This record gives sequence, structure tokens and C-alpha cells, in this order.
Amino acid sequence: MSPGRVLLLLALAIVVLDILAVMVVPPFPAGGQPGEACDFPSCYIQSVIEFPPPAIVLDLSPSTAPASAPMIYFHPSISSTILTMWIVMAFILLLAFLATRRMKMVPGRLQNAVEWAYEFGSDFAIGIGGEKARRYYPIFAGFFIFILFSNWSGLVPPIGKIEQLRAPTSDVNVTIGLALTSFLIFESEGFRRLGPRGYLGKFFPIGEFRHGLGAGLLAMYVGIIELFLEFVKPVTLSMRLFGNIYGGEVALAVITALTIAVIPVALVGLEALLNLIQALIFSVLTLMFIMIAIEGHETEEHRPAAAGDFAEGNRVLEGTDEPMPEAA
Repeated sequence: MSPGRVLLLLALAIVVLDILAVMVVPPFPAGGQPGEACDFPSCYIQSVIEFPPPAIVLDLSPSTAPASAPMIYFHPSISSTILTMWIVMAFILLLAFLATRRMKMVPGRLQNAVEWAYEFGSDFAIGIGGEKARRYYPIFAGFFIFILFSNWSGLVPPIGKIEQLRAPTSDVNVTIGLALTSFLIFESEGFRRLGPRGYLGKFFPIGEFRHGLGAGLLAMYVGIIELFLEFVKPVTLSMRLFGNIYGGEVALAVITALTIAVIPVALVGLEALLNLIQALIFSVLTLMFIMIAIEGHETEEHRPAAAGDFAEGNRVLEGTDEPMPEAA
């Protein structure tokens, strides 16, 4: 079957599914009972919008549940996003097992597709971060695959249609966890590759005071700003991913409630593309943060000049390509 025909069948399936959902399980007011009258369009929209806090699927300690919902609290429970995340992880592991269980010298279609995707991703990562990025490609690929399938899970019914299942990356707790994992990776790599003195020297360049008090104070000022920016990185990583995925789900729910079936088909395709871009942005930024962390403070411009550099400079100034005579 051609790809165009597959896309057409998927679009028709979405239309039929949305129409059947409205007919068989019509929207009802939030907190009400199925079958209650629901005014269009306000009730239709409110009945399909998911609020940021995820639903609790299994409460592991009901006696300690908070009476209200504070900004930050700890309560042992399994939420809808955690349950969906486990399902996504199991699905990825199953795909990896099926793709690698019968590796052959003459690959089949599945093995060929996996090898092509691996080589394409590896070349892409090396093209961005250089040859040093090769050893960090598994981290790049791991973040990308997990976030991509987590994003796409929200577009597949019944995830997002029932209270017990919800896209993991539409929960700020999950995106903060991913961002903190990324933060620990590139910070630990910076300490491991440069050592504590070399890595902290990027933020506290005390050696610059040898060039004068003004140069030292300016370098310390810039270094402290860079140190604060290090702690901003996980915030931007998590909030960017959460905002785009949650905002996309809200937009898709509102358009579906207002138009029932037709327009959401195009919006699902657009949302799938945006979800892929968000997964790529997170993984690329993680890779680039690692590359920045393992780079030393000294650049090519600040390295000590060698004798050959002075000789090269003299040839340029004299306008000749003839080699300079060597000193006796």
C-alpha cells in the first residue's frame, strides 16, 4: 500500500473516530454524569481540556494526601503521566528487541531501516558537535527517541481521551525530571573532562587578575553570569518542552470540540511535526550543552604563540612567501 493511501486512511479513521465519539459518548459537564445536557461550545471545550496537574491513577498513601493542592508537595502516587511513560518505555524496548533480535549481514527491511536511522542520527550529531560528539550520540539518541514517542503518544487514542492515560511530556514534573537528568549529565562531564579546577575556572577566572585589576573584575563578572546561566538551562529545557506539548494538546482539544472532525485532521499532522521538532530541540540542546561543558576556558585566540607563528607573521608583513632564514 502506498504512503499516500495510508495517510488518507488514517485521516478518514480520525474523522470517523471523532464523529463516533461525539455520538456514542457525548460531552458532559465537568464533575457531572454522562448523559447530562452540555451546552455548545463552552461545555464542549471545558469537558475535553486537561488541566496541568495529572490525574492520580493509584494513590499509594491515601491517608497523607494533601487537603488542597499546594504549589510543591511530595505524595507517593502513580499519576496518569507516569503510567503512560511506563507504557511508552515498554513500547520502545519492544521495538528495540524486535529490530535487533535477528541481526544479519544482509539486513532485512526492519534492520536496514534501523541501521539507516542510526547512521543518519550519528552523522547529524557529529555535524553539530564535531568528532567529540560521537561518544555522546547514545545520550542524544536516547533523549530524542523517548521524548518523540512520549510526545506522539498524546495523539493516539485513548491516551488523552481517558483520565488514566496522558502524554508524559504534557506534565511539567516529567519535563523537569528530563531537564535535571540532562543537567547532571553535562555538568558531570564538564567536571570529569576538565577536572574541578579547570571546570570551575570557567566561572571563576582568578588567573585573569594577572592582566590587571580591571581585567580580573570583568572576567569574574562574566564568569558569575555564566554560572547563573548554567542553572537557567534546566528551567528553559523543561518549560519549553512542557509549554509546547501541553499548549498543543489544549489547542487540539479546543479545535476538535468546535469543529468535531474535519479541521483536527490537519491539526494532528501539524502537531506531530511540532512534536518531532520539540524532541529534536531538547536532544540537540543537551548535546550542545555537553560540548560547551567539556571545552576548556582557553580558546585559540588566547593560546601561547609559538615561534612558527612569528615567522608566519613576518612573511605576511613582508609580502613574500619565501621561507625565513633559520637562526644560526
